[in-house]
Amino acid sequence: MDTVSSLLASIADVGRDPLRGGYSRPVFSTPELTLREWFVQEAQRRGLDVETDRNGILWAWWGEPERGALVTGSHLDSVPGGGAFDGPLGVASALAAVDLLRERGISRNRSLAITVFPEEEGSRFGVACLGSRLLTGDIDADKTRNLRDADGTTFADAARANGLDPARLGRDDEALARIGDFVELHVEQGRGLGEDGAAVAVGGSVLGHGRWRISVTGQGNHAGTTAMADRADPMVAAAQIILAVQNAAAAVDGARATVGRIAPVPGGTNVIASRVDLWLDARHPDDATALALVETIHGKAQKISAFEGCTVSLTPESWTGSVTFDTALGRSLELALPGAPVLATGAGHDAGILAGHVPSGMLFVRNPTGISHSPEEHVEAEDADAGAGALADVLEALL
Repeated sequence: MDTVSSLLASIADVGRDPLRGGYSRPVFSTPELTLREWFVQEAQRRGLDVETDRNGILWAWWGEPERGALVTGSHLDSVPGGGAFDGPLGVASALAAVDLLRERGISRNRSLAITVFPEEEGSRFGVACLGSRLLTGDIDADKTRNLRDADGTTFADAARANGLDPARLGRDDEALARIGDFVELHVEQGRGLGEDGAAVAVGGSVLGHGRWRISVTGQGNHAGTTAMADRADPMVAAAQIILAVQNAAAAVDGARATVGRIAPVPGGTNVIASRVDLWLDARHPDDATALALVETIHGKAQKISAFEGCTVSLTPESWTGSVTFDTALGRSLELALPGAPVLATGAGHDAGILAGHVPSGMLFVRNPTGISHSPEEHVEAEDADAGAGALADVLEALL
């Protein structure tokens, strides 16, 4: 039987990022496709039947595909320069949990499936949890087909190049009906689990969160021939907007707002940009407060841009309201794991998208650094094994 650590060690060299550190595994990239192949091989080695649905979601079945099955899994893509555990820990733990269930000789009353959702991080096409949003119909299929990456490639073209029919993307009622309960194990993204307490927690809720693109437009010009007084520089406005985001979020209790990506156009060293795009991530436990914060930031951005002789637009890219996981399923998880704490999370997950459609829940495995979306993300080997054991306990109770 493989341990979680041995499974993760077998993919430790896939997608290493020499510039950023950590891993860069965007959807449909060579590293992400390599990891998908790895999963298929590991699933088949366990006698699971693997299929890819029309939205690019991998399903590995123990038993016949059927309505109301018990489903677990996570994702294999990463943010740029991400850690080794965000996503792959849940997939590796699901494989290890199947091993444990078989070792225990459990009898199934329904089929079990492990899923791998594509583009959970949204690092290539800008929409987080894209695979689960497509499955549930939470994103328009036409909008998805027209999403573009930084190189201008549409999602439709990327999907077609990887064996999917873009015309068939979108809500899949047949696949959705196969999920009777969904449980996702994930690395903890914070420090809610103490060093001396339980290694595994039950997920209680997910903060409302979304992404917006702020585009500041000015006058592109020559960096050497344009006097400072004659400039309408969107980069200057963008710098002030980033500070305004920081200050606006700090003034709202419980809010988080981040500009993690900035792209000047055309991006030359000796060129005053004609446009600067910023991507805003905003979150709060109360949906209305989160959206009000974004409006506050938009208002500040308009004033800043006007002062610098620029214009600004705000374009929503994704939004997920606050999620409280299914009460009955949560109670089952707590009964299967006596004493496990219940934690809220500020990070988005496929389980949070599925929660609006099927009973869903989560388990979190201790991350002693408290750091995620970074090479410093970490899980100790014994905690990873404890997580797989906890997942097996939960699955056994639900089977």
